[in-house]
Amino acid sequence: MIVAIDGPAASGKSTTAKMVAKKLQMTYLDTGAMYRAVTLALLRSNTDLDDYDSVCQVVDELELDIYDQEGKTVVILDGEDVSQAIRSMPVTENVSAVSAMKYVREAMVEIQRNIGKKTNCVVEGRDIGTVVFPDAEFKIFMVAGVKIRAERRLKELHEMGDDQSLQEVMADLKRRDKKDSTRVHSPLQKAGDAIEIDTSMLSIDQQVEKVEKFINLVREKNNK
Repeated sequence: MIVAIDGPAASGKSTTAKMVAKKLQMTYLDTGAMYRAVTLALLRSNTDLDDYDSVCQVVDELELDIYDQEGKTVVILDGEDVSQAIRSMPVTENVSAVSAMKYVREAMVEIQRNIGKKTNCVVEGRDIGTVVFPDAEFKIFMVAGVKIRAERRLKELHEMGDDQSLQEVMADLKRRDKKDSTRVHSPLQKAGDAIEIDTSMLSIDQQVEKVEKFINLVREKNNK
């Protein structure tokens, strides 16, 4: 069983997916964290992102493990817990470019599908319902106004000691939205059979409730 939750940055995907997974006793998989880990590895190795062969080499050699621990995503990169490091601004500024690379996406999608074969998952990202798990029974596409999303992201950044302004975060989100939705490989887009949830005026509990109701409706329909 796969619950696919897609949407732009800071639309509420991660927190909602974690809570839904916990309630349904399923595995939570944050695919965005995987791309962030790859981005961190490339930045740390000073790899030229335009050097295709060098990027491929780093991707082939990195050891990546990701799992959910008491509602928190733990990311282990080459034996190091980088769960906080992958949320830094340099990673945020480069992750869209890295995740647009075909070789990177193919490598990460293979890992994601292998995890999905082994366990029931709530998976969130940009292309889960369209590319990674196109046959997922439950597909949700979450959206929210850019100012609302920027305020959410700003709170996260301030908690990590990153002193960004609201205007800077809004500009970064707009850039990421454009990159994610216009990239050649696996662009951010709503699957034709996904339901859309606008989280702009919803609390986290309300978001979770909407997703749960949708899942229950589909289950009831399929059981008739």
